[in-house]
Amino acid sequence: MDELIDIVTRDGLPTGKSIQKSIIHSKGHYHNTAHLWLYTKSGEILLQQRSSKKLICPLLWDVSVAGHVDAGESISDAALRETKEEIGLSLAKNDLLKIGVFECFQHYENGFIDNEFHHTFIAELKVDLTDLKPEKNEVEDLKLVTLPEFIKLLDNSDKNSHFVTTNRDYYLFVLNSIKNAIKN
Repeated sequence: MDELIDIVTRDGLPTGKSIQKSIIHSKGHYHNTAHLWLYTKSGEILLQQRSSKKLICPLLWDVSVAGHVDAGESISDAALRETKEEIGLSLAKNDLLKIGVFECFQHYENGFIDNEFHHTFIAELKVDLTDLKPEKNEVEDLKLVTLPEFIKLLDNSDKNSHFVTTNRDYYLFVLNSIKNAIKN
């Protein structure tokens, strides 16, 4: 299914135009995505291993849940929808804490162009890992890592092919936001 995605300006403002997802990345149009990082009160972060079928960064570990915001959809609704679709977890809007919007403008060797604004949320994971149901076309695997383990994996990501190495600052911001949420 090739869903419609709203095009935004280089500054993230709506243009009033929508286009198919397949075209948005081939032409490099700016658009919104929703990211959700799930954490436990005991200090673990849920990581998703991207499906081997993904066009970019297959099998790398990344954000708990991520996806495009469909045309006309609110960003928080997209985060909730993607969470249900990708890992089978139902959350409510008041479970989400928005921590920021991050630019991700990258070109890949296969011609894929990411000009995305990652609207990023965190939320507490209140179910067991075994209760999650990964959607196999999107998610290869799921795992919980401790905060120190997250840092160790990140520090070695240029050698271990674990994370997307260009996203280091983003990962550190998310990590600090989760640390603050656990404290409160």
